[in-house]
Amino acid sequence: MSHGASARAQLTEGNVPRMLIRLTIPMIFGVLSMGLYNLVDTLFVGRLGKEQLAALSFTFPVVLVINSLALGVGIGAAAAISRAIGAGDHSRVRRLTTDSLLLALLTVGVFATAGSLTIDPLFRLLGANERILPYIHEYMTIWYPGMVFVVFPMVGNNAIRATGDTRTPGIVMMIGALANATLDPLLIFGIGPFPALGIRGAAVATLLGRSITFVAAIYVLSVRERLLDFRRPTIAAVLSSWKEVLYVAVPAAATRMIVPIGAGLVTRVLSEYGPEAVAGYGVATRIEFFGLAVIRALAAVMAPFIGQNLGAGEISRIREGYRTAQRMSLIIGGVSFAVLFILAGPIARLFTEASDVVRTTMRYLRIVPVAYALQGFYLISTPGLNVLRKPLTAAGLGAMEVFVLIAPLALLGSWLFGITGVFAGIAVSYAITGILSRVAFRRTLASTTTA
Repeated sequence: MSHGASARAQLTEGNVPRMLIRLTIPMIFGVLSMGLYNLVDTLFVGRLGKEQLAALSFTFPVVLVINSLALGVGIGAAAAISRAIGAGDHSRVRRLTTDSLLLALLTVGVFATAGSLTIDPLFRLLGANERILPYIHEYMTIWYPGMVFVVFPMVGNNAIRATGDTRTPGIVMMIGALANATLDPLLIFGIGPFPALGIRGAAVATLLGRSITFVAAIYVLSVRERLLDFRRPTIAAVLSSWKEVLYVAVPAAATRMIVPIGAGLVTRVLSEYGPEAVAGYGVATRIEFFGLAVIRALAAVMAPFIGQNLGAGEISRIREGYRTAQRMSLIIGGVSFAVLFILAGPIARLFTEASDVVRTTMRYLRIVPVAYALQGFYLISTPGLNVLRKPLTAAGLGAMEVFVLIAPLALLGSWLFGITGVFAGIAVSYAITGILSRVAFRRTLASTTTA
């Protein structure tokens, strides 16, 4: 992509299905790299013991909350930037990009401080016992101060994607994930000249890997794309950008945050069955990330595609793009279910040799993925709703999935059928949310065309 290419709408012409596939393929590497951090950490920390693995599983919902905040700001930025690109408003594109990154830094400061001060009460609330808390401390006291390396690149990469470039963020994120995978065993077990840091080593490796994406995001945005505006802005200009970004970012972050809250609620239900059940669920959710990776990649490209076409008034292309994405979701979801059902055992045993943990993981992988194709409808609809300025509808769907469906159905399932019932409740929730999301998106787009 050449200098200034960001100022040109690139997604408003050409073959739609081919374009979505072209954008999705490099994005898969970006999404996989996100899961790779968790997967590799889980793989090596599992070798330390069941308690360390359970500790990592307890940190997962909290880390997801912070990631959700970052992604919320990134989604808000991408929605606003892609519309400005579609409309050809170049100076607005630069202002929105710069102010979104300022907002990301402000978010880091507030939540890193609050998180560091509340480790004990928060994780006790999630059900962590006194044996597991010290390991959680070791991990989070390193992770919280390094949040800037997690949050800033998430927002920056969303800004880059808004231009139609999904390749650069995908490559950079994969390099960071591979660096983490290389450093993990060295720092956890103390191989060669490295100290044996245990679970702390996983946190250090993660932040070192993320720092690569941090540097790359700054370089691409400032030097290559020239999307950063270093002139001193008026307070009114910054507040105007923040208002536009936050209009989508707040509901989008809330939607994303609801996911770890749901994971936290399921963790709480499963904690009644012991640390093995929590560890098995933690492993399964990391594998699920990979099961949904291609659909998540497709979902990530829907925002810039819909945004640029909305800015340019190309509503028929949006409709065609959504139809294409639905078909892709059905095919990919079906394949994921088949693969995970058949290979559940060998995949689970990659993470741990504890038979009770393996059994829980296998049970999840043979029940929940049946609904992946329909959950895909939810994943591809919400970015579109955000760009179409219906973020509250998107947030409402996410809230409904967790609080109206997953939480009560998991509790009911636990009461009726034990752990199997918990996982069946999640699958039913995924399916219902997917169907309702499709209806909501189609209605919203119809009202946009008639408005």
